[in-house]
Amino acid sequence: MEKKQRFSLAIQIFIALALGILVGILLQGKGDFTKAYIQPIGTIYINLLKFMVVPIVLFSIIDGTISLGDIRRVGSIGWKTFVYYMATTAVAVVIGIVFATLFKGFFPLLQTAGLKYEAKSANFMEVIVAMFPKNILEPLLKADMLPLILMALLIGVGILLSGEDGKRVGKGVKSIYTVVMKMMEIIIRLTPIGVFCLMTNVIAINGATIVSSLGIVLGVAYLGYFTHIVIVYGLSVHLFAKISLMKFLRGMMPAMTTAFTTSSSNATLPLTIQCSNDLGADPSVSSFVLPLGATINMDGTAIYMGVNCLFIAACYGVKLTIPQLISVVLTAVLASIGTAGVSGAGMIMLAMVLTSVNLPVEGIALIAGIDRLFDMGRTTLNITGDATAALAVSQWDRAAKAKRAKKAN
Repeated sequence: MEKKQRFSLAIQIFIALALGILVGILLQGKGDFTKAYIQPIGTIYINLLKFMVVPIVLFSIIDGTISLGDIRRVGSIGWKTFVYYMATTAVAVVIGIVFATLFKGFFPLLQTAGLKYEAKSANFMEVIVAMFPKNILEPLLKADMLPLILMALLIGVGILLSGEDGKRVGKGVKSIYTVVMKMMEIIIRLTPIGVFCLMTNVIAINGATIVSSLGIVLGVAYLGYFTHIVIVYGLSVHLFAKISLMKFLRGMMPAMTTAFTTSSSNATLPLTIQCSNDLGADPSVSSFVLPLGATINMDGTAIYMGVNCLFIAACYGVKLTIPQLISVVLTAVLASIGTAGVSGAGMIMLAMVLTSVNLPVEGIALIAGIDRLFDMGRTTLNITGDATAALAVSQWDRAAKAKRAKKAN
């Protein structure tokens, strides 16, 4: 019965997406109308999702840590997740570079004179320091994911080490988490309405831009997104989760369409958790892996950087060497950690990559106007990658438990 209901939601969301595109096309040139009367409904939906992010991350990680029952198991899951995210990000930026190299002859050579772009900075040590909040309320009020994850882990470990008193607190946490998940289910039922309103507004405002001079650059990025899903994620779910790519994509459809329309990994997190668990992820694993992925896993952003780095280089008449391309890969992977939890991380990461190969940061202005369209695809890829990690790490954790049980016998 539950499976039928989930599939029904996926169909509703897909229909809402298609209708949003159709209505958006019909309302071309009437962006003021969609901004005034349609977008606000979509914004309310996004706000409701964001409203649920902090309680879900906080209580899911605490509950997940308690459910794991062993601090060593928490550490094992942590390093496996980190390695998986870094590996897929490295592959993603390589895919972006390969496709950009193949199609760069078709890229428009736009005028670069007089370009201006002020890049935000992100110091790695500042990010590390910011992970440790000054008080317990700060990460809750600001919805800062890294400090929130760290705080939830610390509370969870504290409960584990507190014996009988900890068990009583743990029961309370589980009860609160159950209530939070029920609230999330209510909000998720509104997803088709939110998707329709957000998609209508995006197409009404940006539809003409898609076929403009930057359409080929956008198309190459989306080709990279699609390839990464089919090859990297297809292999991952087949080898580690033992499910087909089509089954995985059908199960992830509600989360993917929400990510596509909201362009927010954090706002999509409630749906990502639900879809991943329904596909077979261990809730105690996904409650840790997915919030972390929403912060540091940036496969879509990595492809975006690879494509746009070569596009900007072409506009400036610069041909990147092999060592410089290797530098792009390494910088992109490190930047995904160094900008974790930073607002506007995509643009900051691209600025860091451009700087690493001595390209003018002002080149970002060339694609800034359609960054929203890039962001829709890269966010979708990011959350899809989070789900594959949850499934893979869950399978590895089950295998490790079975091995320990076999040794005990």
